Amino acid sequence: MKRLILFTIAIITTCFTASAQDTLKQQRFNLHFQQTIITQNKPAFSAKYTGDNSLQTGEETQTSLTTTLYGGARLWKGAQVYFNPEMSGGAGLSKTLGVAGFPNGETFRVGGDAPKIYIARLFYTQNFEWGNDKDTLTDEANQLAGTLSKRHFSFTIGKFGMADYFDNNSYSHDPRTQFMNWSLMSNGAWDYPANTRGYVMGLYTKFAQPTWTLRFAYTMVTTEANGAIWDERIGKANSQTLEFEKRYNMNGLPGAFRLLAFNNNGKMGSYRDALNRKPVNPEVDTLLTYGHRKFGFGLNAEQSLINDLGVFAKLSYNDGKTQTWFFTEIDRSFSFGGVLKGKSWKRADDELGLAFVANGLSKDHRDYLAAGGYGFIIGDGKLNYSTEMVAEAYYKINALEKKIWLSPGYQFIINPAYNKDRGPVNVFSLRVHVEF
Repeated sequence: MKRLILFTIAIITTCFTASAQDTLKQQRFNLHFQQTIITQNKPAFSAKYTGDNSLQTGEETQTSLTTTLYGGARLWKGAQVYFNPEMSGGAGLSKTLGVAGFPNGETFRVGGDAPKIYIARLFYTQNFEWGNDKDTLTDEANQLAGTLSKRHFSFTIGKFGMADYFDNNSYSHDPRTQFMNWSLMSNGAWDYPANTRGYVMGLYTKFAQPTWTLRFAYTMVTTEANGAIWDERIGKANSQTLEFEKRYNMNGLPGAFRLLAFNNNGKMGSYRDALNRKPVNPEVDTLLTYGHRKFGFGLNAEQSLINDLGVFAKLSYNDGKTQTWFFTEIDRSFSFGGVLKGKSWKRADDELGLAFVANGLSKDHRDYLAAGGYGFIIGDGKLNYSTEMVAEAYYKINALEKKIWLSPGYQFIINPAYNKDRGPVNVFSLRVHVEF
C-alpha cells in the first residue's frame, strides 16, 4: 500500500509539474514595435504624353513612414486578442500613381501625406487543438509565445490584414523586410479585400494538419474602389477567399506551395459597359451596380535550395471584367526570384534579394485605358499596350542586433502602367526598419 501511495503521489507530482511547465510556456501578454522609413528617388525619364494618373516624368524623391504598436493578450485556453494602433505618413512617388506594380509597398492611396493614427488591427482568435504533436511559438508581433498543436482549428474575427494569413511566402511577402514592390508583396492579380490602408473587417478560419493547412475568409468590402467606408449590405457586397497550403521537404530542405482562389462581390463598374456607354474617355465609376463580381486564383511556391539560398515563383489571374476595387490594377502576374543569406561573406544575418515580375491586363481593361479611361492607380489618357515588367534587387544589412536593418534597393521598370510610350523608369531606395 505504501508503494502504491508513493507511486500515485509521483504520478500526480509529475502531471502537476508537466502542467505547470506547459502553463509557463504560454505567454500571457506581449508588446512589440516596428517602424519603417522608405525613401525613394526617381531620376527623370522620357514619355510621349502624360495623363492624370501617370508617373510624373521629372526627377522626384519621396519618403514614407509607418509606425506600429503590437499588443497581445491571452484570455483563456486557446483564446487571444490583439490590438495594433498604427501611424503612417509621407507619400509614394507621384502620389502613388502611374505604375501598377508600384515600387513602395509601404505607401497607400490616401488623400494627404501628413501622419495619421488609426487602428490597423483589432481581432479575437480562438484555437481548438487535438493531438500530441506540438509546434513551439516564439514571442513575436501578433504571436504569443507558447505551444500550439500541429492539428488545430481556429477562427479569427475582427479587423486584420488578409496578407497576415493568406499568400504567405518566406522570400517575397513583406515590404518592410523583403522586396518593396507591390507585385512582390502578394500575388499581383489577387485583388484582396481591404480598405485604403490595407486592412479589412471579417471572419477568418484555419484548419491545420502537420503538413497542410486549409484557410477561408469571409470579409466585408468598401462602398467605393480604394475606399475607407464599409458597405453594410453584406449579402450583396462581400468577399470570399480560400487557400490550400502544402508543406514538404525536398532532400531535407523545406518547401511549400499554395493554391488560392477568391471571389469579390459588390457595387462595381464594368469596363465593357463603360466603353459601350461612352467610347471616348469612359468613366467606369459612373456605372456602379450590385451583382458584379471579380474572381481569380493564385499559385505560390517556395523552395530552399541550400541552407542559405531560397527561391520562389508566383502566378496569378483574375477575370478583369469589373474595375479593380482594392489592391492594384493587375489582371495577370508572374514573378520569380531568390534570396541569398550572407553567411558566405561572413554576414550571416544579411541578405541579398533579386526578383523579376511581369504584369498584364485583360482585354476589357486595356481597351478602357486606351480609350482614355482612368482607374485609381493608373491612366495615361491613352495606351500603347505592353506587359509591365519590373526587376528589383535589395541588400538587407543587420545594423544592430537584429533590431535595426538598413536596405538599399534598386528597381528597373519597363512599360510603366503597361505603356510602351513611357519609360523605362529607374527607382533607387533606402529603407530603415526598426523592430523590437
